[in-house]
Amino acid sequence: MTSRSAPTVERRTLPTPAGPVAALEAGAGPPVLFVPGYTGTKEDFAPVLPLLAASGVRVVAMDLPGQFETPGPDELDGYTPDSLAASVLAVAARLGDRPHLVGHSFGGLVCRAAVIAAPAATRSLTLLASGPSAIGGDRRERLAALEPVLAAGGMPAVYDALEMLASGDPAWVALPAEHKAFLRRRFLAGSATGLRGMGDALRAEPDRTDALRATGVPVLVAYGEHDDGWPPAVQASMAGRLGAPAAVIRGAIHSPAVQQPAATARVLLDFWAGLA
Repeated sequence: MTSRSAPTVERRTLPTPAGPVAALEAGAGPPVLFVPGYTGTKEDFAPVLPLLAASGVRVVAMDLPGQFETPGPDELDGYTPDSLAASVLAVAARLGDRPHLVGHSFGGLVCRAAVIAAPAATRSLTLLASGPSAIGGDRRERLAALEPVLAAGGMPAVYDALEMLASGDPAWVALPAEHKAFLRRRFLAGSATGLRGMGDALRAEPDRTDALRATGVPVLVAYGEHDDGWPPAVQASMAGRLGAPAAVIRGAIHSPAVQQPAATARVLLDFWAGLA
């Protein structure tokens, strides 16, 4: 990466045909659009955005509909990857010049749907800690366990349950109080319907790897070496089926942009440079 000073990351509201989309933006150059995962928001990319912007790209991270500062629909079927892909494509069209897409976790499934629907709209796709189909393992079990909590107590009850689960994690314990307060505020600002709809979609997504490969859009599969979402071996296998490079981000788990921002930025920049 270059030694340029990091540009300021600014908050934006982007008008789209489906409604306003809240975003973070920095830098100038070829555009890159970041899409967050389930329970995530644009702020999940905050550590990596200045690093990339300082390297000569324009970075934009969006909230999906129903997340934090972007309003979402009231219907569950508005939160499938295909439905949410329309919002991603609308933002991509605003950025112009066929942006690179980076989708984290569930956001990767949404970006995949966008690329399949409109291959010519984007320059490339990075699946960041995302998988070929529905999530499994402990995370799937947690989604099922939180369903009745959401139904009975709404978003506050779900957040309290998640906070209790995180209480044994040293990284969570070490977070400053103001950061924890922000995480709670952004979660409670989200849509309960969106949380349920995205959770349903995350457990129902079919394997669309072949359809993605058929688009011809260049793909990078990148994941933390200790990913606890989709196992690293599953993501490596998906990369093989796509004929795509696989990048393992050392020291990261399921959120490489937060856990290893410099390494994540390097992986992305190397991939995009190889497409020039």
